[in-house]
Amino acid sequence: MSTDLILASAAVAGAAYIVAALLFVLSLAGLSKHETARRGVGFGVVGMTIALLATVWLTVTEAWGSDSATLGLVLLLVAVVVGAAIGLWRARTVEMTGMPELIALFHSFVGLAAVLVGWNGALDDGSLHGALRDIHHGEVFIGVFIGGVTFTGSIVAYLKLSAKISSRPLMLPGKNVLNVGAVVVFLALTVWYVITPELWLLVVVTLLSLALGWHLVASIGGGDMPVVVSMLNSYSGWAAAAAGFLLDNDLLIVTGALVGSSGAYLSYIMCKAMNRSFLSVIAGGFGIEAPKSGEEETGEHRETDAEQVAELLAGAASVVITPGYGMAVAQAQYPVAELASTLRARGVDVRFGIHPVAGRLPGHMNVLLAEAKVPYDIVLEMDEINDDLADTDVVLVIGANDTVNPAAAEDPGSPIAGMPVLRVWEARNVVVFKRSMASGYAGVQNPLFFRENAQMLFGDAKARVEDILRAL
Repeated sequence: MSTDLILASAAVAGAAYIVAALLFVLSLAGLSKHETARRGVGFGVVGMTIALLATVWLTVTEAWGSDSATLGLVLLLVAVVVGAAIGLWRARTVEMTGMPELIALFHSFVGLAAVLVGWNGALDDGSLHGALRDIHHGEVFIGVFIGGVTFTGSIVAYLKLSAKISSRPLMLPGKNVLNVGAVVVFLALTVWYVITPELWLLVVVTLLSLALGWHLVASIGGGDMPVVVSMLNSYSGWAAAAAGFLLDNDLLIVTGALVGSSGAYLSYIMCKAMNRSFLSVIAGGFGIEAPKSGEEETGEHRETDAEQVAELLAGAASVVITPGYGMAVAQAQYPVAELASTLRARGVDVRFGIHPVAGRLPGHMNVLLAEAKVPYDIVLEMDEINDDLADTDVVLVIGANDTVNPAAAEDPGSPIAGMPVLRVWEARNVVVFKRSMASGYAGVQNPLFFRENAQMLFGDAKARVEDILRAL
C-alpha cells in the first residue's frame, strides 16, 4: 500500500477519534440525569463502536503487505471477539448486587493493560533520541506506576466488596509513612530511570506500585468503599491516558482524561457527602483510625410483624422509604415499588430518601429503583428530604444501616462521626428491615435500633415487604 494511502487512512481514523471523543463527552453529560441516562449510554456505545472500527481500520491499512502487521491484526480481532464474548456473558449474568465488585474488577484490567503497555514501551523505545527519548522513559515509568497501583488496588476492592476478605481497614504500624515513602521512592526512581533507563529499575517500580496499590485500598474501611470505587475509576482513567501517550493514541489520552477527571470529581463529591477528607481517603485512609467492634448492644430493641406494619402504613399520611444494600441483596426493589404504588393509590404521600453512598456503588439505589419503575419525582436525595423527616409518619428503613446511624450526628467518638446521614429517627415511627441485629458494613453498631420510636422487622426484606402487601 502506498504511503499516501496510509497517511489518508490515518487522517480518517484521527477524524473518527475526534467524533468518538465528542460522543464520550455527550455520554458523560447524559449520565448526569435520570431522564437522559439512557441517551447517554447510547452515545457511549456509538462512540466506542466508532473508536473500535477506526482502530481496526488503522491496523488493516498497516497490515497490508506486512506479515508482522498481519499478525497484529489477527491478534486484535481475536482479542475483540474474546473480550466481547466475556463482556456480554458477564453483563447478562451479573446481579445488581454484584455490580460494584464487577466494576472494581474491570478497573483492574485497565491497570494491568497500562503496566503491559509500559513494559512494551520500555523494551521497544524505537529510534528516539535526546529529550524525546527522556520524555518517553518518563511516560513509561509513570504509566507502569499508575497502572500497578490501579491493578492491585482494584483487586483488593473487588475482594472487599465481594466479602472474600474483611472490609475492616488494615492498620500496619506506620502505614502513612509507608504510603508517603513509596511515593517519594517512586519520584526518585523516576528521575534515575530517565537519566539511566536500566531494566531493573522498571522491575523495582512495578513491584513498588503493586505493593502500594494493595496497601492503599486495604487501609480503607468498608464505610468508605463507595468512594474507593469511584477513586479507582479515576486511577484507571489516568492509567489509560498514560497508555495513550505511550501508544501515541489521541483518543486514549482524551478518554483517559475524561474518566480520570470525572472519577476524581465524583470521589470529591462523595467525600463531601460523607464528611471525609478527600486527600485522606485517596491516600489510603491517612489519619483514619480503625473502628472499634460494633457488635455490642446499646439497649433493648422492639420487634414487630408484617400485619402491624401494614396497619401502621394504612393509617399514615406520609411515608418515606430509605433503601440500602440489604434491599439489593434481597432483590426487594420490585415489591418495594409495588408497596409504594399501593400506598400512593390510597392517598398516602410516599417518597424515597437516598443517601449519596447508599449501597456499594455511587447511584446504586437509584439504578435499582429505576429498574423497578419507581417514578423519578418521588426519589429524593438526602439533602432534599432530611428536613421533612420530622414531619413524616412512618419511615421504612429497608436494608440500610450506616447511612441512618444517629451515632454519626450524636457520638463524637464514633468511627463515622460527622458523616451526614438520613435523620430517620426524627420521624414519628421507624420500621427497620434487617436479617439480624448485626452491625453494618462499616462495623459500627446502630443506636437507631434501640430508639423508642423504632421497631425491628426481621427476615428477608423481599419476603417481609410481600407479607405487608398481602396484609394491606
